[in-house]
Amino acid sequence: MLRQIICAIDTGDLDTALGIVRRLSPQIGAFKIGHALTLPHGLEVISRLQDAGAQRIFLDLKFHDIPNSVALAVREAARRHVWMTTLHISGGAAMLTAAVEEARSAALGEAPLLVGVSVLTSLSQQDLNQTLGIHRTVADHMKHLTEVAMDRDLDGVVCSPEEIGLLRPVVGHGIIVTPGIRFADSASHDQVRTGTPHEAIQSGADYLVIGRMLSDSPDVDATLARLGLVEGAI
Repeated sequence: MLRQIICAIDTGDLDTALGIVRRLSPQIGAFKIGHALTLPHGLEVISRLQDAGAQRIFLDLKFHDIPNSVALAVREAARRHVWMTTLHISGGAAMLTAAVEEARSAALGEAPLLVGVSVLTSLSQQDLNQTLGIHRTVADHMKHLTEVAMDRDLDGVVCSPEEIGLLRPVVGHGIIVTPGIRFADSASHDQVRTGTPHEAIQSGADYLVIGRMLSDSPDVDATLARLGLVEGAI
Protein backbone atom coordinates (compact mmCIF):
# COMPACT_ATOMS: atom_id res chain seq x y z
CA MET A 1 0.00 0.00 0.00
CA LEU A 2 1.23 3.49 -0.88
CA ARG A 3 0.69 5.25 2.45
CA GLN A 4 2.10 8.57 1.22
CA ILE A 5 -0.63 8.88 -1.40
CA ILE A 6 -3.94 10.57 -0.62
CA CYS A 7 -6.69 10.16 -3.20
CA ALA A 8 -8.94 13.21 -3.43
CA ILE A 9 -12.57 12.21 -3.90
CA ASP A 10 -14.01 15.03 -6.00
CA THR A 11 -17.65 14.02 -6.27
CA GLY A 12 -20.85 14.64 -4.38
CA ASP A 13 -22.29 11.27 -5.33
CA LEU A 14 -22.00 8.89 -2.40
CA ASP A 15 -22.21 5.69 -4.45
CA THR A 16 -19.40 6.94 -6.69
CA ALA A 17 -17.29 7.85 -3.67
CA LEU A 18 -17.83 4.45 -2.06
CA GLY A 19 -16.88 2.79 -5.33
CA ILE A 20 -13.64 4.78 -5.48
CA VAL A 21 -12.72 3.71 -1.96
CA ARG A 22 -13.52 0.04 -2.56
CA ARG A 23 -11.51 0.05 -5.77
CA LEU A 24 -8.45 1.97 -4.52
CA SER A 25 -8.18 1.15 -0.80
CA PRO A 26 -5.93 -1.90 -1.36
CA GLN A 27 -3.36 0.41 -2.99
CA ILE A 28 -3.94 3.91 -1.60
CA GLY A 29 -3.27 4.90 2.01
CA ALA A 30 -5.81 7.69 2.56
CA PHE A 31 -8.77 9.50 1.02
CA LYS A 32 -9.53 13.21 1.06
CA ILE A 33 -13.09 14.47 1.21
CA GLY A 34 -14.50 17.97 1.37
CA HIS A 35 -17.67 19.97 0.99
CA ALA A 36 -18.87 18.05 -2.08
CA LEU A 37 -19.60 14.98 0.06
CA THR A 38 -20.15 16.40 3.53
CA LEU A 39 -22.73 19.05 2.60
CA PRO A 40 -25.22 16.71 0.91
CA HIS A 41 -24.56 13.66 3.10
CA GLY A 42 -23.40 15.05 6.45
CA LEU A 43 -20.46 13.83 8.46
CA GLU A 44 -21.98 10.34 8.54
CA VAL A 45 -20.30 9.96 5.16
CA ILE A 46 -17.02 9.51 7.04
CA SER A 47 -18.13 6.27 8.67
CA ARG A 48 -19.60 5.08 5.38
CA LEU A 49 -16.23 5.53 3.67
CA GLN A 50 -14.41 3.91 6.58
CA ASP A 51 -16.71 0.91 6.37
CA ALA A 52 -15.97 0.71 2.63
CA GLY A 53 -12.25 0.38 3.32
CA ALA A 54 -10.84 3.87 3.86
CA GLN A 55 -8.36 3.37 6.70
CA ARG A 56 -7.56 7.08 6.91
CA ILE A 57 -9.82 10.02 6.11
CA PHE A 58 -8.41 13.46 5.35
CA LEU A 59 -11.27 15.87 6.08
CA ASP A 60 -10.49 18.94 3.99
CA LEU A 61 -13.01 21.56 5.12
CA LYS A 62 -10.46 24.32 5.76
CA PHE A 63 -11.90 25.53 9.06
CA HIS A 64 -11.82 29.33 9.38
CA ASP A 65 -13.96 30.88 12.09
CA ILE A 66 -13.84 32.25 15.61
CA PRO A 67 -11.70 30.11 17.96
CA ASN A 68 -14.57 28.39 19.77
CA SER A 69 -16.31 27.38 16.55
CA VAL A 70 -13.12 25.91 15.12
CA ALA A 71 -12.42 24.04 18.36
CA LEU A 72 -15.89 22.48 18.17
CA ALA A 73 -15.23 21.48 14.56
CA VAL A 74 -11.95 19.81 15.52
CA ARG A 75 -13.73 18.01 18.37
CA GLU A 76 -16.25 16.59 15.90
CA ALA A 77 -13.51 15.51 13.53
CA ALA A 78 -11.77 13.69 16.40
CA ARG A 79 -15.02 12.04 17.47
CA ARG A 80 -15.38 10.60 14.00
CA HIS A 81 -11.79 9.29 13.93
CA VAL A 82 -10.64 11.63 11.18
CA TRP A 83 -6.94 11.14 10.48
CA MET A 84 -6.16 14.65 9.23
CA THR A 85 -7.99 17.94 8.78
CA THR A 86 -7.25 21.40 7.43
CA LEU A 87 -7.66 24.93 8.72
CA HIS A 88 -6.83 28.34 7.30
CA ILE A 89 -3.79 29.80 9.02
CA SER A 90 -5.16 33.26 8.31
CA GLY A 91 -7.81 32.58 10.97
CA GLY A 92 -5.26 33.88 13.43
CA ALA A 93 -3.19 32.77 16.40
CA ALA A 94 -6.09 32.37 18.82
CA MET A 95 -8.00 30.19 16.39
CA LEU A 96 -4.96 27.98 15.75
CA THR A 97 -4.29 27.62 19.47
CA ALA A 98 -7.90 26.63 20.15
CA ALA A 99 -7.75 24.00 17.43
CA VAL A 100 -4.48 22.53 18.73
CA GLU A 101 -5.71 22.43 22.32
CA GLU A 102 -8.90 20.68 21.27
CA ALA A 103 -7.00 18.12 19.20
CA ARG A 104 -4.64 17.40 22.08
CA SER A 105 -7.58 16.86 24.44
CA ALA A 106 -8.83 13.99 22.28
CA ALA A 107 -8.25 10.44 23.40
CA LEU A 108 -5.00 8.81 22.38
CA GLY A 109 -5.20 7.65 18.80
CA GLU A 110 -8.20 9.86 17.99
CA ALA A 111 -6.54 13.26 17.67
CA PRO A 112 -6.60 14.42 14.04
CA LEU A 113 -3.47 15.84 12.50
CA LEU A 114 -3.94 19.57 11.94
CA VAL A 115 -2.44 21.00 8.77
CA GLY A 116 -2.55 24.66 7.87
CA VAL A 117 -3.54 26.18 4.55
CA SER A 118 -1.92 29.46 3.55
CA VAL A 119 -2.27 30.25 -0.17
CA LEU A 120 -4.56 28.00 -2.18
CA THR A 121 -2.97 26.34 -5.19
CA SER A 122 -5.64 27.95 -7.37
CA LEU A 123 -4.40 31.46 -6.51
CA SER A 124 -1.88 33.33 -8.62
CA GLN A 125 0.45 36.18 -7.72
CA GLN A 126 -2.06 38.59 -9.27
CA ASP A 127 -4.87 37.15 -7.12
CA LEU A 128 -2.83 37.62 -3.98
CA ASN A 129 -1.74 41.19 -4.72
CA GLN A 130 -4.65 42.73 -6.58
CA THR A 131 -7.68 40.80 -5.35
CA LEU A 132 -6.70 40.10 -1.74
CA GLY A 133 -4.54 43.18 -1.24
CA ILE A 134 -1.60 41.26 0.21
CA HIS A 135 1.62 42.87 -0.95
CA ARG A 136 3.95 39.92 -0.64
CA THR A 137 5.01 37.36 -3.17
CA VAL A 138 3.16 34.05 -2.96
CA ALA A 139 6.33 32.44 -1.61
CA ASP A 140 6.93 35.11 1.05
CA HIS A 141 3.32 35.01 2.20
CA MET A 142 3.33 31.23 2.44
CA LYS A 143 6.56 31.32 4.43
CA HIS A 144 5.15 33.92 6.82
CA LEU A 145 1.94 32.00 7.44
CA THR A 146 3.82 28.72 7.77
CA GLU A 147 5.96 30.28 10.49
CA VAL A 148 2.76 31.32 12.28
CA ALA A 149 1.36 27.80 11.96
CA MET A 150 4.43 26.06 13.29
CA ASP A 151 4.79 28.58 16.14
CA ARG A 152 1.26 27.55 17.18
CA ASP A 153 2.18 23.84 17.09
CA LEU A 154 0.23 22.71 14.06
CA ASP A 155 1.32 19.33 12.71
CA GLY A 156 2.23 20.72 9.32
CA VAL A 157 1.04 22.62 6.28
CA VAL A 158 -0.37 22.20 2.81
CA CYS A 159 1.63 23.61 -0.07
CA SER A 160 2.07 23.17 -3.81
CA PRO A 161 5.14 21.47 -5.31
CA GLU A 162 6.63 24.89 -6.01
CA GLU A 163 6.96 25.88 -2.34
CA ILE A 164 8.09 22.63 -0.71
CA GLY A 165 11.78 23.48 -0.78
CA LEU A 166 11.12 26.92 0.67
CA LEU A 167 8.88 25.66 3.47
CA ARG A 168 10.63 22.45 4.51
CA PRO A 169 13.18 24.29 6.72
CA VAL A 170 10.32 26.19 8.39
CA VAL A 171 8.21 23.07 8.93
CA GLY A 172 11.17 21.06 10.21
CA HIS A 173 10.00 17.62 11.32
CA GLY A 174 6.38 18.55 10.68
CA ILE A 175 4.48 17.23 7.69
CA ILE A 176 4.00 18.75 4.25
CA VAL A 177 0.91 17.75 2.28
CA THR A 178 1.13 18.54 -1.42
CA PRO A 179 -1.77 18.80 -3.88
CA GLY A 180 -1.39 19.86 -7.50
CA ILE A 181 0.27 16.59 -8.52
CA ARG A 182 0.20 16.00 -12.27
CA PHE A 183 1.87 14.12 -15.09
CA ALA A 184 4.50 16.34 -16.66
CA ASP A 185 2.33 16.72 -19.76
CA SER A 186 -1.15 16.85 -18.20
CA ALA A 187 -3.60 19.74 -17.77
CA SER A 188 -3.49 21.69 -14.50
CA HIS A 189 -7.30 22.08 -14.27
CA ASP A 190 -8.09 24.70 -11.58
CA GLN A 191 -4.66 24.67 -9.93
CA VAL A 192 -1.93 26.96 -11.21
CA ARG A 193 1.01 25.72 -9.13
CA THR A 194 1.59 22.06 -9.94
CA GLY A 195 4.35 19.46 -10.20
CA THR A 196 5.12 15.80 -10.73
CA PRO A 197 5.27 13.24 -7.90
CA HIS A 198 9.03 12.88 -8.34
CA GLU A 199 9.54 16.63 -8.03
CA ALA A 200 7.39 16.81 -4.90
CA ILE A 201 9.00 13.86 -3.12
CA GLN A 202 12.52 15.00 -3.98
CA SER A 203 11.71 18.46 -2.61
CA GLY A 204 10.54 17.03 0.72
CA ALA A 205 6.79 16.38 0.57
CA ASP A 206 5.44 13.80 3.03
CA TYR A 207 2.06 13.20 1.41
CA LEU A 208 0.85 13.69 -2.16
CA VAL A 209 -2.79 14.49 -2.92
CA ILE A 210 -3.90 13.10 -6.28
CA GLY A 211 -7.47 13.35 -7.50
CA ARG A 212 -8.98 12.65 -10.88
CA MET A 213 -5.88 10.91 -12.25
CA LEU A 214 -6.55 8.12 -9.75
CA SER A 215 -10.28 8.24 -9.17
CA ASP A 216 -11.08 8.34 -12.92
CA SER A 217 -8.34 5.95 -14.02
CA PRO A 218 -9.50 2.78 -15.80
CA ASP A 219 -6.18 1.15 -14.86
CA VAL A 220 -4.90 2.34 -11.50
CA ASP A 221 -1.78 0.20 -11.59
CA ALA A 222 -0.79 1.69 -14.95
CA THR A 223 -1.49 5.21 -13.71
CA LEU A 224 0.60 4.69 -10.57
CA ALA A 225 3.43 3.25 -12.66
CA ARG A 226 3.33 6.21 -15.05
CA LEU A 227 3.49 8.53 -12.03
CA GLY A 228 6.45 6.58 -10.71
CA LEU A 229 4.47 5.57 -7.64
CA VAL A 230 5.18 1.93 -6.86
CA GLU A 231 6.05 0.10 -3.66
CA GLY A 232 9.59 0.97 -2.58
CA ALA A 233 9.83 3.99 -4.89
CA ILE A 234 8.52 6.50 -2.33
